Amino acid sequence: MTETTTYTCAIPVAGGQIRLHQRGQQGPALVLVHYWGGSAATWEAVVDRLPADRETVRFDQRGWGASRSLSGPYHLDRLADDLLDVVRGAGLERYVLVGHSMGGKVTQLAAARRPQGLAGLVLLAPAPPQPPAHVTAEYREFLSHAYDSPQAVEQALDQVLTAVPLDGSARAAAVRDSLAAEDPARREWPLHGIAAEITASARRVEVPVLVLAGEHDRVEPAGTLRGHLLPHLSHAVLDVLPGCGHLLPLEAPAEVAARLESFLADLDT
Repeated sequence: MTETTTYTCAIPVAGGQIRLHQRGQQGPALVLVHYWGGSAATWEAVVDRLPADRETVRFDQRGWGASRSLSGPYHLDRLADDLLDVVRGAGLERYVLVGHSMGGKVTQLAAARRPQGLAGLVLLAPAPPQPPAHVTAEYREFLSHAYDSPQAVEQALDQVLTAVPLDGSARAAAVRDSLAAEDPARREWPLHGIAAEITASARRVEVPVLVLAGEHDRVEPAGTLRGHLLPHLSHAVLDVLPGCGHLLPLEAPAEVAARLESFLADLDT
């Protein structure tokens, strides 16, 4: 695909600024929201496989990476506020929110506010609005230590997060990003956000929704999404990607890009 220029700019949000990466001019734009432990870079391989003129927007969420200096709170509603500030600051007229894992829960909350210009929602291995029974206090405390050290991140990648081995650069980036957070931001999701009940918000989503699940996802299996997500999203369709684990943007970027383009094409038919 033809190379295109990525522009970086700063968007004002509560307490400071978020730096976003924007490229392409062909809408609807894809606004890409990373997982707990990810960054704007999580989406690079997906963006590289989209048409060169497809408009995309990526950014580090509050408390992570280039946004780690932003003060809290780091709860889901604040992250949804930031997301919609990014949309407005980027000047997007028609767009699709694309959320991965924790980012999937953030985008559900943002979409529930029915912002102007929202055309659709794509959820990759999303945290469901109705927390499953296994999300106990003990589980959340255990999860909160998953990124305590490089060794802990490596173990999480090998034993929980992936079913497809990542190449050296992608693996190194995943480890780096998982450690690049302030401690309150790192702990907010496992201790609180993952257990937040947001079914009432999910039911307010009116736009078409595509849900992508990994066949071998140990974090958010397809069965969990069928039971705890789909009943609350009346316009959702589930697509299971064969052979994949939880980190779909890193494990299957070509398949994710193809399904994003197909979803966008369907919006215009």
